[in-house]
Amino acid sequence: MKQFKNISFIMLVAATLFACDKKLDVLPQQNITPDQIKTASDVKALLFGGYKLMQSASAFGEQYLLMGDLIASESQVDFVGTFTEYRDVQNKTMVANNGVAQTMWANSYTLINTVNTVLDKINLLGDDEKDAIAGEAKFMRGVALFELVNYYAQPYSNGNAGSQPGVPIITAPVYAYDASKDNPARATVEAVYQQVISDLTEAAQSLPDAPEDFRAGKYAAEAFLARVYMNMGNYTGAAQMADDVINNSGLSLVSSFDKCFNNVGNSSEDIFGIQQTSQSNSGTSNGGLTTFYAAQPTGRGDAQMNANYFSFFNDDDARLYYYYEGVSIGGFSGYYTRKWEDFYKTIPVARLAEMYLTRGEANLHSGEQVGDASPADDINIVRSRAGTTPIDEPTVQDFVDERLRELGFEGDRMLTLKRLQMDIDGFSFDDPKLVFPIPQREIDVNKNLAQNPGY
Repeated sequence: MKQFKNISFIMLVAATLFACDKKLDVLPQQNITPDQIKTASDVKALLFGGYKLMQSASAFGEQYLLMGDLIASESQVDFVGTFTEYRDVQNKTMVANNGVAQTMWANSYTLINTVNTVLDKINLLGDDEKDAIAGEAKFMRGVALFELVNYYAQPYSNGNAGSQPGVPIITAPVYAYDASKDNPARATVEAVYQQVISDLTEAAQSLPDAPEDFRAGKYAAEAFLARVYMNMGNYTGAAQMADDVINNSGLSLVSSFDKCFNNVGNSSEDIFGIQQTSQSNSGTSNGGLTTFYAAQPTGRGDAQMNANYFSFFNDDDARLYYYYEGVSIGGFSGYYTRKWEDFYKTIPVARLAEMYLTRGEANLHSGEQVGDASPADDINIVRSRAGTTPIDEPTVQDFVDERLRELGFEGDRMLTLKRLQMDIDGFSFDDPKLVFPIPQREIDVNKNLAQNPGY
């Protein structure tokens, strides 16, 4: 592969608009210059390029979700494939040049630079759409920074957010790399969270309540704010965001759990989803959730359900049976979740069921009651949909377990355990082995980046 400097901070025309499915395959192209972006259509093309980057296997198309579940793999998922970088994530044996850490970082900062360019050129748009498109751009930037700080930095819950190194905050576009100014240091975890809150709050204020099917709206921003506030221990804020989504988004739980997944387009409970088609998807051979989670012959079948996952369910719980038996490309027999069974289907990123569990748990923590439902009401609306026994007086552990039952294989487990300071696969929640390395190639070109401990 041809080497070139600081790819994470240079927005490339081809890389933005046409994502490549091959791992580590980032092709150098001509940089965008300010005078190449001349019309409102150019700006909107860049915005849609941002959605393409969110669809990528290096984002919500796979790694944002799968990597968190491999880190918190106990009682959830076993990686039985041959990709060393993935196996190292599950084994907590990553090295500084781990390929997944490199591609996630590069794709995330390419996304950030793309939407920074949109914001820089926002005045090319008419007044009737300027605010909403700026909101979409800020939504994407806030989400990307949130994912980055959760993978590449210590959790907010360790109590040192004001001094712990987070990730670089970049809010202006880089049209041409300049070594004298385009080598940012890591901001603190607190500073990154405050930027995320600012971006998502401004997005929620300017986005429409009912966006087009694949685009972010007000309630997508609020759903992510609920996650942010939960991570920070701001339980009132989390409950307020979740409550607004529940009561005002117009969304509703689908009638049965199996209807949440493998849909063409968003379901009635999808707050934000990644749309896929045969022409535009996160990958079908060496990338994408279905590639790894679906058994042969559909996918590689490298991500199997851990047998202990079934022990979390009552026999009357429909979610207990949402699996099938299959074999991996390497010949390993096992169990497979049906959540990611079919190619070219929507990947739910935020669902209404999560908001019920978030509101209920947040109210339990705070001792308040935001909204018109008790913690028991909130956990039981999710359990009722699954056909299982209600819990009269749920505890925090009940919510932790319910999130695993409802949101397993959706990237939630790592965040839940870290924010509650619970051990992860035998490691303390803030063990350095649970944090991704800053990619070595980034440190090689940017001496202002400090590496994480252990790498």
